[in-house]
Amino acid sequence: MGRAVGWILTDESRRALLDRFPPRYPNPIAHHVTLAGHRANAPVPAEALIEVVGHADDGRALEALVVSVDGTLDRPDGSIFHITWSLDPQAGVVPKDSNALLATRVWVDVAPPISVATRPGFTT
Repeated sequence: MGRAVGWILTDESRRALLDRFPPRYPNPIAHHVTLAGHRANAPVPAEALIEVVGHADDGRALEALVVSVDGTLDRPDGSIFHITWSLDPQAGVVPKDSNALLATRVWVDVAPPISVATRPGFTT
């Protein structure tokens, strides 16, 4: 299986966002924005303007930050661009569950949007 491709948060951006949005659940992810998940031949994307525009929390075990990439929320696969923020693995949640959470399109807006420094690349 290939690795996910997208944009990796810089250490500085990650720290600033963790200060702004303290993780609610025991396992903070706070690592990247996925463009294409687990496709071996997916090309690394170009640099992009990434902004946090929302925060979603299922109130039980999973939270995610909604992001816009070059002004759009919609990923090419039909899901929402996001950063899986934190989760509780004891509850049986995994990072990809953020897609189902955001499919409800219920989140709290973050205003003004927060610019996030990233670098294009593959997740590890």
